[in-house]
Amino acid sequence: MTNPYLDPAHHRARPPGHAHSEHAPGRQLPVVAAVAAGGALGAGARYGVERLWPTAGTAFPWPILAVNAVGCLVMGALMTVLAARFPRHKRMAGALLGTGFLGGFTTFSHYTDNVRELVRGDAYGTAAAYLLLTVAAALAGVVLGVFAARAAVGVPAHQEASGAR
Repeated sequence: MTNPYLDPAHHRARPPGHAHSEHAPGRQLPVVAAVAAGGALGAGARYGVERLWPTAGTAFPWPILAVNAVGCLVMGALMTVLAARFPRHKRMAGALLGTGFLGGFTTFSHYTDNVRELVRGDAYGTAAAYLLLTVAAALAGVVLGVFAARAAVGVPAHQEASGAR
């Protein structure tokens, strides 16, 4: 008896109904270029936030917390609006703005480095608070972004989930 989850002959490459716009068949060079351009702009924007709102040492890293929370909020709203109102443009717009710009803007690697620096500076309470608050703010941002976008464009949750109009 074979395991259907491990035997490639028994499962598809992608489950039915699961088609991310970035995984669409066809040429990928335009998508890669969009992600690269968006990522460069997003990383530049994050750098600008850090320059305008510097922190050092064991100070609470508010700029990176804000960047990650705002980026997650915008990602939730963006993907909801693209799926509901611009499905034909979701592949490229999602690549440029979502994966690219917001992927470059948000930074969970910098977040973990901030935690490491806080622990290294014996600021354990600040490190723990930052660790938990960032995750909570990011998750809340995505949820708030999705609900706000649904309300703004008038998409009931059951329509978005089923893809119906």
